[in-house]
Amino acid sequence: MTSSPIGIPTPYGIFVATYSQTGLCRLEFPEKVIPPKTNPPLTGLAKRWHNTTTRALGTMLLGQPPRNLPPLDLSGGTDFQHSVWQQLLEIPLGQTRAYGELAKRLGKPGASRAVGSACGANPIPVIVPCHRVLAAHGRIGGFSGGPGWKQRLLNIEGTPFIES
Repeated sequence: MTSSPIGIPTPYGIFVATYSQTGLCRLEFPEKVIPPKTNPPLTGLAKRWHNTTTRALGTMLLGQPPRNLPPLDLSGGTDFQHSVWQQLLEIPLGQTRAYGELAKRLGKPGASRAVGSACGANPIPVIVPCHRVLAAHGRIGGFSGGPGWKQRLLNIEGTPFIES
């Protein structure tokens, strides 16, 4: 059972978060979904998780590492996607990895495209930083957030990249 979508206002627009019984399960970029006109009332764990999500997102959009992350519910993915998403959480702010590098770390050299697909399926972008994964030779590659978001996030973090 998931919560109703909840808007998170930022200087870049309103992100939309959704929580399950175990934590944050989805984060949508501004303009990807219509934010709710009013946020539903939050109590207990949901309120605490939402406050933590709001602080973490705000901190990351300032180019700083968050102190805490909310509990992440990544249960909707496959085992391979989970392994990729775990690798994403280990990429420090301001650094990047190549799709091929992650594939090798997972013991699946040659699975660069599968890593890219797993990044594209990431339900909690920004917080699970799929934007820190680049194509070969530092090229920007694709991004599920839409045009400009990957570049914007990398610029915020002061991370170099090459326009595709």
